[in-house]
Amino acid sequence: MDVSNINFLAVVAAGLSAWILGSLWYSKALFGKAWMEAVGLTEEQIASGGVAKTISLTFIFGLIMAFNLAMFFYGSPEAAEAITAGSGAFYGFLTGFGWIFFVIATNALYEQKSWGYIFINGGFWTVAFTIMGLILGAWK
Repeated sequence: MDVSNINFLAVVAAGLSAWILGSLWYSKALFGKAWMEAVGLTEEQIASGGVAKTISLTFIFGLIMAFNLAMFFYGSPEAAEAITAGSGAFYGFLTGFGWIFFVIATNALYEQKSWGYIFINGGFWTVAFTIMGLILGAWK
């Protein structure tokens, strides 16, 4: 695998996009209340759970995921040449929905979590990977 084809600024932007989307997705304005209900947490529990550590780690994890997606896109010169914004978004969607959504769903079923939990978390990762793929595909 050749990392010389990877635009590392695009990787940072893609990782940052997942982090920003997460802050919106899990906010009270969107799915925050339903998510807290689905996982059985209160605002007090979340506030006491080391928010700074969680925010920092999730940013780092987003960078790692964006880099891994970039490796699929740019791991060879042929792949790097073929990727576009549209194909990047499509492959990002396939990653988020085809893999991540169903990994979450499988675990959630065994953990006896609700369908709300599955759709909130699986939906987030589907959208996040679609956006990451779009950024990586558009910004070569």
